Amino acid sequence: MDPGELITHWGYGALFVLVILGNMGLPLPEETILVLAGYMAWRGELRVPIVLAIGIVSAAGGDNIGYWLGHRFGRAKLERHSRWLLGHPGRLAMMQDFVARRGALAVFVARFVPGLRFMAGPLAGALGLPFSTFLIANLLGAVVYVPIVVGVGYYGLGYGLGAYLEQLRDLGADLEGLILLVALVGFAGILAWRIVRASRRGGGGSAPPPSTSAPDGRGV
Repeated sequence: MDPGELITHWGYGALFVLVILGNMGLPLPEETILVLAGYMAWRGELRVPIVLAIGIVSAAGGDNIGYWLGHRFGRAKLERHSRWLLGHPGRLAMMQDFVARRGALAVFVARFVPGLRFMAGPLAGALGLPFSTFLIANLLGAVVYVPIVVGVGYYGLGYGLGAYLEQLRDLGADLEGLILLVALVGFAGILAWRIVRASRRGGGGSAPPPSTSAPDGRGV
């Protein structure tokens, strides 16, 4: 069963699981899932207030789990697996420097940056950003980000392209499944390419030394 069918048949529970996994440190297409949920709310299959509540809770909760994982296992684990997670260990060093310098602001901004979003929690935990600071910035980011992305699905796909999409649906097209399938195949392809490239280079080598400055915990 593909993710589109999961959301169709399992509704809010599938939405919660998929979004929380995408925020724990797994490179899942969280924005695609939320856009799709917004579109399904436009169609009347889901309710907007519940989608928003679940999206915010699961996004913030997943990042909190990611924070705990980073705090528990530290920078060594992130550096060891940086090649297949990010494609190049140098990217991890840049992310570490950004979080170390900007603290809470980095956590907030990361919510809106694909590729950095799923690493914000583990990085903040590994770098020792105070949990209270992380929690506030993370929650604020989710409160702003989730309604925007769900709104893209509700207003952009629904009111903007809904008539055309419904015509495709009338022809038997499984739009939800197709959208998520394309997104997941793309992410899986990128991840597989990174793993293969890392293996050819001798595995996940260490990233260049990150900034030694501690997270300053400045608020948003």
